[in-house]
Amino acid sequence: MKITPDPYVPPTNQPQKINESDPVKQSKAQDNTENKTAAATHQQKILSWFSRVGISPSMSSPDPQREKQALARRKQILELQKASNLKAVLNIALNVSITESDGDNVDPDWFFAFSSLAEEIYSPAMQELWGKIFAVEISRPGSFSLRSLQLLKSLTHRDAKVFAKAVSIASRRNNDKVPRILVGFHRRKGLFSFLRRPVPEQINLASVGLSYPDLLALQDMKLIYASEIESGEYTEGQQSSWRCGNENLQLESKTTGVALVYYKFTAVGSELYKLVSRHENQAYTKLLKSVLSEAFIIK
Repeated sequence: MKITPDPYVPPTNQPQKINESDPVKQSKAQDNTENKTAAATHQQKILSWFSRVGISPSMSSPDPQREKQALARRKQILELQKASNLKAVLNIALNVSITESDGDNVDPDWFFAFSSLAEEIYSPAMQELWGKIFAVEISRPGSFSLRSLQLLKSLTHRDAKVFAKAVSIASRRNNDKVPRILVGFHRRKGLFSFLRRPVPEQINLASVGLSYPDLLALQDMKLIYASEIESGEYTEGQQSSWRCGNENLQLESKTTGVALVYYKFTAVGSELYKLVSRHENQAYTKLLKSVLSEAFIIK
């Protein structure tokens, strides 16, 4: 018997191949891979942070004994982390060189309040600040109030960077411990003041690195007062001395009725000011002298 082939052969389902030369399909495949990688990295970061406080997805267990052990382990991790934080603050304090000493002892209540707050400081940059605080307090007890410590505890590293911007443009009058951010002057309007050419009387602080949102943040943190303050009016020839960055400025009023305008640091801000490394903002100093020269002779 002769078998003849069936003239009709049904089509077989062949797997479709991606045309490797198709850039659209290649791009979609690449995007899918990148999205999966990004999602995995994102999840890994979440797991990493929660592991630092002893929490993991596998903690929940129907076995009460295992769950109890997991909770005990979490408590141990937290206590070890707090001890590690205090150790970091201690090491920084030991390496701060301060020769001046009053001879008084640190208040025990202050110390234990300090340690309770410092053990919850996890950022290395903020630990450095707390180490400096303790070194200064040991040398000069009473330098930092508990109120300052409580405020400092609420600050983040980002907040500290904003405060450092303010410190870099702060000035202090001779024999005055309270820093101020000089922004310009105010001139009392006289009968013929409209004849004078208009001059800028204030600095735009945003142009030298301290934006308006930064100012609002500093005010919310109670580090500077919420509004500009004017000094008393100067008489003609009256002088005042200021330390601005690395420069000493001697101001002599050209006329009567001129007042300096500034933002003043609060008591807490003044305490923390002593801890921040100051980096001179030359752009600010140059602009300040330019503005003040309209009303003062600068020596």
